[in-house]
Amino acid sequence: MFSINNFHYITVLFFKDRLIYKGDSKIFMLKKFSKKYFSGLTKNSVLLAFASLFSDISTEMLYPILPIYLTQYLKANGSIIGIIDGIATATQNIVQGFSGFLSDKWQRRKPIALLGYILSAISKPFIGLAGTWPGVFAARFSDRLGAGTRAAPRDALIASSVAAEHRGKAFGLEGIGDNLGAFLGPLLTIFLFFSLQLNIHYIFYLAIIPGFLAVLMIFLVKEKRIPVESKLKIDIHIKQFPKTYWKYLIVVALFGIGNSSNAFLILQIKDKGLSLINTVFVYAMFNLAAAIISYPAGSLSDKFGRKPVLLISFIIFLISYTGFAFSLNIFLIGVLFVFYGFFQGIFRAAGKSYAADFVPLHLRASGVGLYSTIV
Repeated sequence: MFSINNFHYITVLFFKDRLIYKGDSKIFMLKKFSKKYFSGLTKNSVLLAFASLFSDISTEMLYPILPIYLTQYLKANGSIIGIIDGIATATQNIVQGFSGFLSDKWQRRKPIALLGYILSAISKPFIGLAGTWPGVFAARFSDRLGAGTRAAPRDALIASSVAAEHRGKAFGLEGIGDNLGAFLGPLLTIFLFFSLQLNIHYIFYLAIIPGFLAVLMIFLVKEKRIPVESKLKIDIHIKQFPKTYWKYLIVVALFGIGNSSNAFLILQIKDKGLSLINTVFVYAMFNLAAAIISYPAGSLSDKFGRKPVLLISFIIFLISYTGFAFSLNIFLIGVLFVFYGFFQGIFRAAGKSYAADFVPLHLRASGVGLYSTIV
């Protein structure tokens, strides 16, 4: 005999099946969206993104403590810090252009990138071993020499890891790794140095671990040999770049002249009264914002073109710097700095993709390397 209990049982089963069906449907739709959203990426794309993640963790671990180490432990003054950082950064910028040309001349990307990653990784412990500031300068110079050496060939590997219509995604994914590493590195140092009160020298030693993980990622990348019959000479590379590429570099150069180092923004926050730990935290959030926006920006640039996406980044830059110029509120300046991270992520992903779009395959390292040098 059919009872109320039987009816209740059948009703529960019916709605249970409906819920399971709806749940399965949502999972199916999520998987379908995920597959489409990340379509076109390859194993090399992922490995190169992880290489940037680990290398930036290694580099940014030292960011909060290097000034402390130089001033409080080695008794160097502010001018010395400026000289060390200025020469090291200039070296990185100049070398990445040259390494791009060299990579194209030899038609090999991976060996040069691998050399750069190894040099950066082994340099960091020597900063902690240095007993004087010239020793720190030598190790820091070697570190940035490695960073400059690896940049252009790595970017060429990223560009060649996917089809042209997915290039923005590939650079966006690498941007996630790079900026996420810049987010995690300072937080790791805050935990080790400020919370666990680990000896400052050990942080420099520990930085070699993520550095060599980055080396491992590059080692696993499979490079595709570029089908160019003759080896091109460096002195004819420039002639092969199209006029549109040079126009783009002029725009980037003009914008770069108007831009300023992020160090000035960090100093502004610090001068407004923010503590060292909170300043580092704001800087970490800036990099997190850049990491979050990198892949969507690259993906959108594939779909709608590089120009509209780059224009959005310039608008973000305008809003941020207007706020920096007129605001006296420390909280608002901190929020603006984090918001400025969106510019960083968008400009990196779409800007490099756009530079790679202009140049032929066999000159890609030179093209992206020269672009990075101009920036």
